[in-house]
Amino acid sequence: MPRKARIDAPGALHHVIIRGIEKKAIFRDKRDKDNFVERLGRVLLDTSTPCYAWALMSNHVHLLLRTGLVPIATIMRRLLTGYAQQFNRRHKRHGQLFQNRYKSILCEEDPYLLELVRYIHLNPVRAGLAKDLRQLRSYRYSGHAVIVDTMRHEWQDRDYVLGFFGKTEGQARRNYVSFVAKGVKLARRPDLVGGGLIRSAGGWSALKANRLVGIRMKGDERILGSGEFVEEVLERADEELEQSTRLRSQGLDLETLVVRVADYYSIDINDLTTGSRERAIVRARSVFCFLAVRKLKVSGTEVALKMNITQSAVSKSVIRGQSMLREEGTEDIEKVLLEFGNHMRKSMPEVV
Repeated sequence: MPRKARIDAPGALHHVIIRGIEKKAIFRDKRDKDNFVERLGRVLLDTSTPCYAWALMSNHVHLLLRTGLVPIATIMRRLLTGYAQQFNRRHKRHGQLFQNRYKSILCEEDPYLLELVRYIHLNPVRAGLAKDLRQLRSYRYSGHAVIVDTMRHEWQDRDYVLGFFGKTEGQARRNYVSFVAKGVKLARRPDLVGGGLIRSAGGWSALKANRLVGIRMKGDERILGSGEFVEEVLERADEELEQSTRLRSQGLDLETLVVRVADYYSIDINDLTTGSRERAIVRARSVFCFLAVRKLKVSGTEVALKMNITQSAVSKSVIRGQSMLREEGTEDIEKVLLEFGNHMRKSMPEVV
């Protein structure tokens, strides 16, 4: 059975689990862990991606992230590729470090955010890396220490989490600690790592067919939430997939998109793909990257090759391109994709 596509969207809450291949260690010492944390912070700050909880174990990592303008897949690629290369060089090893595919579970926020924060931050206690909650306060490789204010990381959004526990910081910290303490004696929660969920068969169309005969699917392996939440997420994901499929079926591919973007911005196609930093070309390239990645669902790798820039530059261009289109008043992106060209230039806002 083919693997299901990841589901993502701006604002989505994700429980990400990264495991070493064959359950082998991905951290051999503190230096490895420090390197991973430093890379994680750099990527999250660079992409403005909120992080609410995290924990490093010996052979796996838990992260609780909210998608910003940069997809989680892009963030993971930047984080894991760089770390794996450094790990292999340092330990003189070759080959794959992580499992082929990290797990990313899109979560319904209201019932699960705080449960996930507690579950993730208690992982070091369950694994014996911290003997108890007192030791967890000083455990350097978990977000718990940040929330109780014994460690600082500017990339972790502690205020958002504490906001659920009280109006003043002192009160909120005390209530948070009490909440976490109650979780120590709770049984393991396989549902929070993707277990115990009934897989949907065939996506939204199958869900609708099942509902017609009175069968209600409880979930999807990629989603943690109520049946209604699962259906809403799958519907939105299928709509986006259908849009990209429809656009491609109408002849819109990377080659065509390059021509249309270059034509709209009155730029030579060759200039668009040279990596030039000229303002007009950067604007056009940014819009191209946004449309290619977000609307045509083309991989960042493929777009980078087409534009002769790095994958990191593509990620930044996607963010910049979305902002530029909003500034130009071009909110109906699908219409722009399908119709803009010589005949549209007079009716579109003038680009300064």
